[in-house]
Amino acid sequence: MKIVVVGGTGLIGSRVVTWLGEQGHEAVVAAPSRGVNTLTGEGLAEALAGASVVVDVANSPSFEPAAVLEFFETSTHNLLAAEEAAGVGHHVALSIVGIDRTPDNGYFRAKIAQEALIEKSSIPFTIVRATQFFEFTRGIADASAEGDTVRLPHAFYQPIAAEEVAAAVTRAAVAAPANGRVEVAGPEAVRMDEFVRDALAGWNDPRQVVGDPHGTYFGSEVGERALLPGAGATIGRISFRDWLDRTAAGESR
Repeated sequence: MKIVVVGGTGLIGSRVVTWLGEQGHEAVVAAPSRGVNTLTGEGLAEALAGASVVVDVANSPSFEPAAVLEFFETSTHNLLAAEEAAGVGHHVALSIVGIDRTPDNGYFRAKIAQEALIEKSSIPFTIVRATQFFEFTRGIADASAEGDTVRLPHAFYQPIAAEEVAAAVTRAAVAAPANGRVEVAGPEAVRMDEFVRDALAGWNDPRQVVGDPHGTYFGSEVGERALLPGAGATIGRISFRDWLDRTAAGESR
């Protein structure tokens, strides 16, 4: 089966491409560096010719609210139109757990807009909503840092290893369309400030993490349980501690 992976050179997409290939599928990387641009439409028709499934794990180069909204609306519109013309039978997109519970977050609003376009399309679909990746922990700290102090919400979230997100996307790509959303999350619900504090300590990062009821997550306040998955979520097996120990060991070499 030919499966086109938009964003196939990235953190998630590269793993999806590898695993699909190992399963015997024709996994095609679609990215600007490969001559396929979903914003301009360049190379889309050629890349999608004969494809059964399209997996979209691309991300916006800018997180500024207007720019990220334009990216997801334009790229998704162009991609879905090209899929319809090519006769693609399944659209798989990666999204985020809890985006509809934090409406003042510009990035989340853009992902909601992307999901709405997918749902309105005639193409059968699966939206895989994932919790935050372990790999973005330092980015969370950086986004909330004021000098040597990091102020973060004391809210719960349930972070997950990127490899387990990629596995969930791969499973969705080879399964029948859900025509709805599925969720995947890490095995442990933890307080965000405590998680980041432990991670920075494991990396010997001297910044101090302060739990703040008004602390922000990429610029937005979040409810105590707004970032947690629902009861039917697929739960990963890689724990925070195992991942942290492995990462800390790798950084110390």
